[in-house]
Amino acid sequence: MLESLLALGGLVLLRDSVEWEGRSLLKSLIKKSALRGEQVHILGCEVSEEEFREGFDSSVNSQLVYHDLFRDPLNWSKTGQALPGGPLEAVRALCGKTVPGPVTIVLDSLSWLLLRLPCPTLCQTLLALSRQRSCPGDSPAGEQVRVLGLLHEELHGPGPLGALSSLAQTEVTLSGTMGRASAHILYRRPRQRPTHQIQWFSILPDFSLDLQRGPPLESQPHPDPHAPPADPMTHLTFNLHLSEKEREAKDSLTLPFHFSSEKQQALLHSGPAPAASRIFYEPDAYDDLDQEDPDDDLDV
Repeated sequence: MLESLLALGGLVLLRDSVEWEGRSLLKSLIKKSALRGEQVHILGCEVSEEEFREGFDSSVNSQLVYHDLFRDPLNWSKTGQALPGGPLEAVRALCGKTVPGPVTIVLDSLSWLLLRLPCPTLCQTLLALSRQRSCPGDSPAGEQVRVLGLLHEELHGPGPLGALSSLAQTEVTLSGTMGRASAHILYRRPRQRPTHQIQWFSILPDFSLDLQRGPPLESQPHPDPHAPPADPMTHLTFNLHLSEKEREAKDSLTLPFHFSSEKQQALLHSGPAPAASRIFYEPDAYDDLDQEDPDDDLDV
């Protein structure tokens, strides 16, 4: 379920929409990573650092390393606070900022980056970012950096969505009903079939995750075993039963393909053969008639 999203490395894609925003769930996963002692690198693009840190306590904020692209995304001010090289170099720079131990990298958001970078370039950078080791010298084999990417799927066409989806080890699509949020989770693991789960949840004010049960199904009335079976011909649009008068009329009707005795007598007592048939043709005023012999050039 949602708690297992942080169990493995790779790219975790959070797909939200206008109706069901995903930044609250993203911050909930960040809090869980920080409380586990992991260092969390955040590439902030859509909201300011103050707004993003709002709601976290000091124990969580102390684990967050914020890389600000919101104030000066193209480094025009040259104040040194913004990341040099623009968005692409900012993402690539995260590859060298990891420390020994588990590391979570947060991209808020992939949509912001995708609208400013070529899709193939971003996908190649994400692939390199999600496959890197936390610390190649000390980490156990196979330990990878975890990348959390928020994606506003309504802003993109099927091409970019499909490309990012193919890179993700885990996809979380947010939806819901009756005011309750749900996460449709798709897990992809090497040499295993993809698995799909649905988790209902709510986000508390401190960004704790409250897992819930799904809404109850609409109750279906149980049939009475002692009730007589329903007549399957009750609601038919045609009548299967004939009255005596209708049955007599049906039996007395001679069908056109029926070889009756009258037809047989007519064939056995046929009259004299009719005269040879003729065809009379009266040309129309607009007919194109050629008076010449069509075989005149054949010398016959």
